Amino acid sequence: MFGVLILDLIHGRCPACNGKSLEQLAAEISPLTAGDALVFLLCGRYFQQANGGSSCGSAPLTEPLLSGRRSVHVLDFDTITECLCRLKQTVDELDLSSVAVLTSRQGKEILLLYQKQLFTEVYSFEYYTSEDQLTCQRCSLAHTDSPGDRVNKEVTTFLQQLPALKGDVTTLTSTLIPDCFGHGFSTRAGGVCSIPTLSSLNLFSSSKRRDGRAVVEENRRRLAVHAGFHPQPLHMVKVNHASDVWVMGKAEPDSYDAIVTNQAGVVLAAPGADCMPILFADPVLKVIGAAHAGWKGTLMGVAMATVGAMVREFGCQVSDIIVAVGPSVGACCFTLGRERAPDFACIHPDCVLDPHSARPHVNIRLANRILLQKGGILPEHIHDDTVADRPCVTPCTSCHPEAFFSHVRDGLNFGTQVGFLWIK
Repeated sequence: MFGVLILDLIHGRCPACNGKSLEQLAAEISPLTAGDALVFLLCGRYFQQANGGSSCGSAPLTEPLLSGRRSVHVLDFDTITECLCRLKQTVDELDLSSVAVLTSRQGKEILLLYQKQLFTEVYSFEYYTSEDQLTCQRCSLAHTDSPGDRVNKEVTTFLQQLPALKGDVTTLTSTLIPDCFGHGFSTRAGGVCSIPTLSSLNLFSSSKRRDGRAVVEENRRRLAVHAGFHPQPLHMVKVNHASDVWVMGKAEPDSYDAIVTNQAGVVLAAPGADCMPILFADPVLKVIGAAHAGWKGTLMGVAMATVGAMVREFGCQVSDIIVAVGPSVGACCFTLGRERAPDFACIHPDCVLDPHSARPHVNIRLANRILLQKGGILPEHIHDDTVADRPCVTPCTSCHPEAFFSHVRDGLNFGTQVGFLWIK
């Protein structure tokens, strides 16, 4: 049983194309949806043009479909992208995910392109198609050009003109990193996602969350415009929660938790939503690195693994390397099971605030500082929450919902900020 049904009146699911009356179409809907299911009539401007500009919602053509249904939404916006974005916003607000679509064969091919851009695997789509060819003017209007190119251009154009949510894009920057590098840590402001826990500048697309690929790409574009880099060279760490480091120029692994390079203009990025995005820079040899360090990666030594790769592959001196730790969950909000506490206490007793509680509070930031200092990084070359004489770049993500995403606070459908760095 589907919670949402889309009747596609743009791409051929109409009586003129398949010879079925609206009563027959209404009969097709009934077995697919519960009585309180949402029904969306996908009309768009094509349908309005073919009907002399009349609103689909008031046209006699739709009356049999509206009969007896309280939850009917008419999607008659200028573009299919806007229609589907409005649909998605309603579906997300109600936490629905199972969608049936009545369309034509050609309509399915086109709507799948939009689905790939705007939705993720959280949503389950089932397409019910007619075998008839498009015959009427109304339904052939959408098939006069290359659908792939048109869909991509239309989606991109629509998202770019959306207003920013939660204010303008803002970033935190470390005064420890010199001007020969560009860098920053993103916040959650200035993006286009409206889902509360992902709003608004979510920068990571996951099949397990509701932000579609196109929305994340637009958010990344906006961050790039703000920070002054081109979005295309952005290389995001492919998180594995371990300590593998990819040396750019060598074969790229399927997953890794850090990247290092000496290539100018290439932007490295590490995601974080409680886990730490950590930036590394050697201003002497112009080498950079970015790492993702959660509690698992911390214990596995991802920070020093990144430093080791910079030394081994590019000849860096450990004493030259500067490290900035970005927004991440503080010991105030982060707890682990008691069985994990001894692992952090072995790094330093101060890493576990209350070792005898059922879920001890753990300071993963302090653990990384201690591991880095033991590895030879100078204490004054680390910018984290222990530094009081520089502007803060390591606030607690869980404590500041207005500024940062947090897995600990928001649950599974959480957004992601990033730390980014490049050689100018």
